[in-house]
Amino acid sequence: MQMIAHYKINDFNTFKTAFDNDAEDRGNNGLSLLQLWRGDNSNAWALFQVNNPKAARDYLDGAAGVFDSQAGVTGTEFHMVETA
Repeated sequence: MQMIAHYKINDFNTFKTAFDNDAEDRGNNGLSLLQLWRGDNSNAWALFQVNNPKAARDYLDGAAGVFDSQAGVTGTEFHMVETA
């Protein structure tokens, strides 16, 4: 299973620093980064391998809020997907 994430952000550099610092926490919660894309200074997308769907959902519903505040995230969308 994979997850596509869209982040609406205030500033890409602030986001990227916090995103990099959050890698261990994401990994401990079942998410492994496959790719990060920058659309512009206000949007970023990430593709994650989901190794533990329950842990990933719990993280997104809770601890990810701390990351969002540190990274200047103003909105998120997460989509769990599987190869058809």
